[in-house]
Amino acid sequence: MGAQLGPSGPRRGRRKLRPMGEINVTPFVDVMLVLLIVFMVTAPLLTVGVPVDLPKTKASQISDDQTPMVISIKKDGQLALQNRDIGNDELIPRLEAVARVKPDTRIFVRGDKDVPYGEVMAVMGRVQEAGFSRVALITKLPEEN
Repeated sequence: MGAQLGPSGPRRGRRKLRPMGEINVTPFVDVMLVLLIVFMVTAPLLTVGVPVDLPKTKASQISDDQTPMVISIKKDGQLALQNRDIGNDELIPRLEAVARVKPDTRIFVRGDKDVPYGEVMAVMGRVQEAGFSRVALITKLPEEN
């Protein structure tokens, strides 16, 4: 696949180079492998990262193709929307902004098992007050023995 650099044969002067008829896919494969590694490393980080000790239940899992909004209630009562901490007074304005854009968004409420039931219900009431009707609770499935 190399080209001769000097004059060849009886003809002297500039030799016309022909275009290469093959595609070099090695750089393409290198880039794709790097992208694969990046996605494999970042995919686990895309889950909601607020540490909450969920209660266990035997209810079946909900399967939905749409990504839901997740509100987490920590042990100390602090709220988090997706993975960002927010104040209690910030919840309704943020949810109303989401409702204006996408009113059919599903909302999941993750409450620590030590949070009083009344606080969880108060958060669910505020979610419905903001205009969402699809509100569900997230629990941990029991381990099989």
